[in-house]
Amino acid sequence: MMIDILNYPDIRLKKCGDFVSDINDSYVQKMIADMFETLYNTKDCCGLASTQMNFESPLAITVIDVSPQKNEPRCLVNPIIIESKGHTHYREGCMSVYPSFIDAAVKRAEWVKVEALNEKGEKIVIESADFLAKCLQHEIDHLNGKLYLDLLPRFRREKIDKKIKKLLKKT
Repeated sequence: MMIDILNYPDIRLKKCGDFVSDINDSYVQKMIADMFETLYNTKDCCGLASTQMNFESPLAITVIDVSPQKNEPRCLVNPIIIESKGHTHYREGCMSVYPSFIDAAVKRAEWVKVEALNEKGEKIVIESADFLAKCLQHEIDHLNGKLYLDLLPRFRREKIDKKIKKLLKKT
């Protein structure tokens, strides 16, 4: 089932995802299925965190597919960045920041190593230094109640806030 994506400045976006203790729980499995359905049916979407979505109890789950053909789904449960190297600035946007074409250059680690469980409860480790690395950091930030806007200097964020308010008035 498609789930509504929360839009900034919804206060629920600041909520952290709760630790998943039983991955086989029917609520958890339904959440994962709904997240993938929403991911694949949302234009230009390559990742979602449960904290971005209108779930009653968001958990520490993110789904990602950065492949051009959208055929490499990844589910990360209780993901943590266990190692990172280097720094880069990367323009990113967000499905929760309306309209989605509003983006900004954000400082991110160039390379990350992430540990998580997959949807079957198996431990996975992902090492990446490409677009996937930036996407992983972005989605894990969501699970910790942070948006990419939180990483910007105050003056940049205020400028974006004004732009969003102006665009919302037009709709």
